[in-house]
Formats: sequence, structure tokens, C-alpha cells
Amino acid sequence: MVVAPGSRLPAPEVPDLVLLDAVELSWLIRRREITCVEVMETYLRHIDRLNPAVNAIVSRADEAELVEQAQQRDQELDRGDPTGWMHGFPIAVKDLSHANGFPTTMGSPIFADQVATTDDLHVRRMREAGAIVVGKTNVPEFGLGSHTFNPVFDTTLNAYDTTRSAGGSSGGAGAALALRMLPVADGSDFMGSLRNPAAWGNLVSLRPGFGRIPSEGFLSEPAVVGPMGRTVRDIAMLLSTMAGPDERAPLSIEQDPELFTGNLEHDFGGARIGWIGDFDGYLATEPGLLDLCTASFGAFAEIGCEVEPVSRRLPVEQAWETFLLWRAWTVGRKNAELHADPATRELLKPELVFEIEGYRRLTVDDIARALTGRDEWYAAVAGLFEDYDFLLAPSAQVFPFEAGQRWPQQIGDRSMDTYHRWMETVAPWTLSGLPIVNLPVGFSESGLPMGVQLIGRNHAEWPLLQLAHAYEQATDWTHRVLPPMLR
Repeated sequence: MVVAPGSRLPAPEVPDLVLLDAVELSWLIRRREITCVEVMETYLRHIDRLNPAVNAIVSRADEAELVEQAQQRDQELDRGDPTGWMHGFPIAVKDLSHANGFPTTMGSPIFADQVATTDDLHVRRMREAGAIVVGKTNVPEFGLGSHTFNPVFDTTLNAYDTTRSAGGSSGGAGAALALRMLPVADGSDFMGSLRNPAAWGNLVSLRPGFGRIPSEGFLSEPAVVGPMGRTVRDIAMLLSTMAGPDERAPLSIEQDPELFTGNLEHDFGGARIGWIGDFDGYLATEPGLLDLCTASFGAFAEIGCEVEPVSRRLPVEQAWETFLLWRAWTVGRKNAELHADPATRELLKPELVFEIEGYRRLTVDDIARALTGRDEWYAAVAGLFEDYDFLLAPSAQVFPFEAGQRWPQQIGDRSMDTYHRWMETVAPWTLSGLPIVNLPVGFSESGLPMGVQLIGRNHAEWPLLQLAHAYEQATDWTHRVLPPMLR
């Protein structure tokens, strides 16, 4: 049993097997203490029981075919030929990514019948490590907005309160992980899509720096793929699978991803952490949220770190304007053809129309401002690392909101002027390109989870994960407080 001392034991109908952390599961499979068929059948029964309550996993594969694949994995073990640390793992791929043989709907009726014929690189690498794709995880339509609902599969609900949002765009992945329907999951992040669902699911996630997980092209676009899980060790192992250079990705980092399978233990005595908070009142936040985040300082102090408020003024207003340019440029450019065709235009959600119309208004000068603004913001943030080893900021500005709400139009007495202004806390750190881990910090008085962004230096995912692991050892939120359906 992996539930931490002092926590409520899970209900008898929750199998011990699904409560295993991914690394523990991998170890037991390799030792032949459990079979891949047993793992698959147990997870599928667990998904059948809990998924209807949250609608996290969609486009399920045929059960008989999945069991047959698990049998093949067992036969490989019989021959002494394991494929990798994910050997026999059931996984579900985010529905913005291609998994061969599965729909890639992106939550849009336009692509509801689109079936992938290839794997995206990170999906292929997970399969090569032994994983078996059982389905997809639900997303907001086109991945826009941090609330997972769409006209194809409907709404994904929060594992801790099924009247609330699971976040997004990796909301399906977050809810599935929180309810132990998957051992680990892939996600992607443009505007907090790995961080917000993890914060609202009492989970850990990593938004890696640019180039750590390869993507094609010569431009470091703000969207990146990354791992989500229940423990830091689990996401480090998944990063070791997803990362590594690729010839098709000229900006990929030439570093052996085996690094991320190493010993996470490290002494952080004397480390300095700069607390960003709400940028001295610039960001609107729901009452009680910042108090919960600052309560995490005690755990950091326990492992030897000093957390102090950042006093240096940062050009956060300029960063937001720069972010809006990048958002319109990248999202609008990729989807402009859908808007040009009247038949598909009427099927687009308003948030996507907003981005496409913004893209069409862009000038060459706007693109230049996007490039220079990003450089200036990075320089400002890099300057902070002259004084601090890590930075800390809230992962969200509100607690999970009512699932029937499209997005929060007001926080306190402040109105949100765009569909994503309520998520601004994540935008500057996306713009920086620095690696970021979401760490759980506890729960509101009504039982809703929250997290903080722990931000590291450029290309420094490993020390960031080591500090995250030390914090996790001091807090262990993910094991201590299980969702009500698992108690």
C-alpha cells in the first residue's frame, strides 16, 4: 500500500495495483511479481468504474485488443526482452497529439472523424518504452482555455469535486491521474496547460524548457510537450523517455536523457528562492489562494531553503502584451484556414476566432515587437537568477470553478478583459522558456487543490526536479490527500 501514514485508506474496491506509483509499478512488472495482463485488466476495470464520473479518458480502444497487446508484453518478458521502463503500462495520449490508430479530434467537430496514421515523436518514444495506448485524454476545443469542455466529448470534471473544472488543456490527463486511472500521462503547455490541471488535481508536472523534448522547426514556439504524474520520480522517468535530440528538431538539446533516471536526492541547504506572488498586486487572485501558496514556504525551509519576496520590479505588463502577440501569431496562424472557409468558421469556438482575428491584424512591426519583447523579458528574468537559485509563483489565480462556467469573467472586483486573462500568472514564465514544475501546496477550506510554479534556470531541469523531489519528501500531498472517490 502506497498511501502515506495518516491519510485515509482507500475504499476496498480501489485496487492496490492502481495506487502504485509508476516507478513502483515498473519495478514489479520487471520482477514478474505482476503480469502485464493483470495490470491492463485492473486498470481497465478501474477506468470503467471511475471515468464516467469525470469524463477524462475518451476514444477508448477495444478491450480485447488491449489485453492481447498486454499478453505480447508478457511474452517479451518471458523471452527476457523488456522494451523499457514503461513495459506494459496503459497510457492515454492527450487529444491534441497524434497516436497511430486513434482519433485526434482536438475536441472539435471539424476533426471528430480524423484518425491518426502516425505517432507524434513523444508518443512513439512512450510506445518504444513499452507503453500501450488505451485511449486519449480529453481537452478543451483546440486546446484553448484552461477548462476542459468541447462539443465532441463534453466536459471533464475535477477529481476532488465533480461540480468543478479539472483545468486544461491537459484536463483529461490531470483528472485521470488524480483518480489513478493512469500511472503517468503526457500533456502539453502553452498557457499553463500542464501546470493548471496539475495544480487543480494535487499532482506534479513539468513544463520543460525549449528544446528539451524535441519539436520540429527553427522557432522556439511557446507550446511544449511535457510529463504529468503523481510523483517527481515518475515525471523524471517519463521525461527521460520523451526527451533527447532528434534529427528533425534542429533546436533539440544534445544531452543524454538518461540523466533524468539518476538519484534525485540532493542537499539544498542555503538555496535561495525568490517569491513572485501576484507581482505586488498586479494580478487578481481569489481570496485565500496566496495564503495557501505562501504556506509552502515552511516545507522549503524544512529542506534548507530560504524563500523571500522578489523586490525587483519586473516589466510584467509588457510581458503580457508580448504574450498576446505570440498567442495570436502562433494559434491564429495555424488555424487561419479554418476561419477562411465559411463551412468550418461557424464551427469554431469564440476563443479561437479571437486568436485568428488577432493574427490577421498583426503587422510586421508586431512580429518584431513579439521577438524583441520576449528577449527583453528573458533578460529581466535572467537577472533575477543573479540573486536567486529558483523562483516561485502561483500556478493559478483562482481555485477550480464551477464546471458549467465557460471561464472566470471576474476575480474579486476585477473584470477579466479576455478569455485567458484569469490565467496570466503562467504567461510570463511560458514566455521565458525556463523549465517549470508544478508542486501541490494543499487545499482550500472547501477542499479544492492548489499548486505553485517552481521555476528553474535555463536548461536546468535536473536540479529543478531534485528540489521538487526534496519538497515532495517534506509534504507528500499527492499521497496524503486522495480524491473522495478513492477514500
